[in-house]
Amino acid sequence: MAIRLYQLISHLILLPFLQSHPGPSPIATIQLPFQTTTLSVTDFGATGDGLHYDTFAIQSTIDACSSSTTCHVTFPPGTYLTATIRLKSKVILNIQKGATLLGGTKMEDYPKEFERWYVVLAENASDVGITGGGVVDGQGLKFVQRFNKIKNVMVSWNQTGACLGDECRPRLVGFIGCRNVRVWNIRLREPAYWCLHIVRCHNTLIHDVSIYGDFNSPNNDGMDIEDSNNTVITRCHINTGDDAICPKTYTGPLYNLTATDCWIRTKSSAIKLGSASLFDFKDLVFDNITIVDSHRGLGLQIRDGGNVDGITFSNIKISTRYYDPLWWGRAEPIYVTTCPRNSSSKEGSISNLLFINITATSENGIFLSGSKGGLLSNLRFINMIFTYRRWTKYAGGLVDYRPGCQGLVKHGAAGIIMEHIEGFEIENVSMIWSDNKKEQWDNPLDFRPSTVNNISFFNFHSDLSKQ
Repeated sequence: MAIRLYQLISHLILLPFLQSHPGPSPIATIQLPFQTTTLSVTDFGATGDGLHYDTFAIQSTIDACSSSTTCHVTFPPGTYLTATIRLKSKVILNIQKGATLLGGTKMEDYPKEFERWYVVLAENASDVGITGGGVVDGQGLKFVQRFNKIKNVMVSWNQTGACLGDECRPRLVGFIGCRNVRVWNIRLREPAYWCLHIVRCHNTLIHDVSIYGDFNSPNNDGMDIEDSNNTVITRCHINTGDDAICPKTYTGPLYNLTATDCWIRTKSSAIKLGSASLFDFKDLVFDNITIVDSHRGLGLQIRDGGNVDGITFSNIKISTRYYDPLWWGRAEPIYVTTCPRNSSSKEGSISNLLFINITATSENGIFLSGSKGGLLSNLRFINMIFTYRRWTKYAGGLVDYRPGCQGLVKHGAAGIIMEHIEGFEIENVSMIWSDNKKEQWDNPLDFRPSTVNNISFFNFHSDLSKQ
């Protein structure tokens, strides 16, 4: 009965998505067994005292699961300190309310291969997931080398030669090359690096998940959906320092992703496509999302030659503000860019973007910037209200092209800055400006006809605030 209820809920969540994206149904490929077994990690010797490692007991419990039925590996209330644990097919981690799975902070707690540095890792598994109402905690603050009110300096294990770059820290939860992944009713907390990482997976359902990462810690992304297809994210709460929901393409295209009914606060982008963008993005929907106090709202950073086609942003409320320029973003509610990362990078294009039923209050305007070989085409703004006012003391007057490209460039403020666009429809759009002479807003629209063509306006308004 429980399995049938889950299948019904999953189908209802995915039905509008499937109807608008023709092709094979991801639900049709999910074959969930009707029998389940339950094993407790305490029966295999886990103490849950938070002081002694329970890795062996946890992994032994997982390994004891039969491959013939779904196996719930249960964590009763307690704190379970662990090195990397590996899931296998048909295993569901059931971390009960009052239980915390606590990731270790030593390099020897993780595999030799940097790409496998996760507290919880599943590779090439099917019908696998995490639930239970409890917590997975990466102890991210213990990786901070120097605390900073602007941007923390994180300890980096690259000094040992284990990997390269300042982002040399373990992720929290990863599913790599998996099918039929479900993550629900769980709290993911304090990742040292990316939090929930979905890599080359098919048919993923993420719902009722709460993510918290320290606001001053860099690279603690909420969800990174990489080279994965048929993904649904719904009813999630994300409060973190870096990008909240971030689709990326490294080794293959990404298509059929829907995110709905989410609340987001971040010091970077709430929604960001890229900046890793070597392959195409197609057929993505973001609906009924609330974004508060973020450095950037809806962002596309196409830097590596991949193309974007068919993205819808609908029924979204946005509040963006300035933070220190050390963080990417300049309070743009909407940010769409295609400049190449460097001189050897290809230029990707962005086409068929629909923004509908969106309200935003922001300290800066919208930035729409294609490139000579990577035009923005067929953009549509419908039923949108933008309120522009300043309330922080951070400096404005900068356009942010990062990563790569031109970096930070001085530029006057405008309601919409446009570059290299072919086809832009604006319908029922209002701009409301605070009546403050010190803010020195330059103009509603900033573009050159030499690079921006085929723009149409219907019922466009720009006016000072009546308040």
